[in-house]
Amino acid sequence: MEKRGLGLVLATALISGVSIFINKFGVAGIDSSVFAFAKNVIVAVFIVSLIGLLGEFRQLKQLTKKQWIKLAVIGLVGGSVPFLMFFRGLQLANAATAAFIHKIMFVFVAVMAFVFLKEKLKKNYLVAAVLILLGNGLLLGFVWQGIGAGEMLILGATLFWAVEQVISKHALKELSSKVVAFGRMFFGSVFILAYLLFTGKLALLTSLSVSQLGWIMVTSVFLLGYVLTWYSGLKHVDVSVATCVLLLGSVITTLLSFVFLDKLLTIWQVAGMLMLIAGVVLAVGYSNIIHLTPWSKWTAQN
Repeated sequence: MEKRGLGLVLATALISGVSIFINKFGVAGIDSSVFAFAKNVIVAVFIVSLIGLLGEFRQLKQLTKKQWIKLAVIGLVGGSVPFLMFFRGLQLANAATAAFIHKIMFVFVAVMAFVFLKEKLKKNYLVAAVLILLGNGLLLGFVWQGIGAGEMLILGATLFWAVEQVISKHALKELSSKVVAFGRMFFGSVFILAYLLFTGKLALLTSLSVSQLGWIMVTSVFLLGYVLTWYSGLKHVDVSVATCVLLLGSVITTLLSFVFLDKLLTIWQVAGMLMLIAGVVLAVGYSNIIHLTPWSKWTAQN
């Protein structure tokens, strides 16, 4: 596992935690599908502009039909359908249950990666998974209340995102991280646009206020940072490990809510965060964590 790849995935977790906190304010009063479409389009434009500035348009021109199809599938199962399912599910499901279901994505990813990518799971991965699941349950205040239509939509979206991660990891073997990120955002935009046209919601874009457009731009910057660091890191890190690291975003969001919204932390939430962090450390490997710290440079020199 390369240190740079793990560092990028950790950066993604940080961006994710801050982004979720910011999105709570930005999405208010905006139709979720319109919000997702606008952000996807803006980020796709940013990425294709970056590709152009770096003189890498040749990569897009040289893509084969099979590679374009793979990018379209990533956009479908990662950048469009699951968002529509997830936001609709949130309207119907219990918030804590919905969040917990989404957080078990790493389990689905690990199984798929083992079967389709032949990734080897560490011996302590099972213990790490249990700690992560228990930690998330305590952090989110999860209490089993049964499965309804909303929960099924959240589960379906989570499965779609798990499939996307595995396909993306496979695509990154032959494509650059920026090309995969562009494919996800561009084709995701195309599919959501089709949904907006079909449901008659496209006109909502013209009713966005200046304030809402500002929030869309701000959250788009976070999304840009997310996809660029995530796919760059995923190229060098096992997807089963990377999705575990991404869960640290929950800790960041919780701490931001505690600091800026004066939300009290219960002893159970603190325990949950510690268990979650311990599980991620186990999944990544203690030695890999140490190599990311300044301590590793000191020990290497001495």
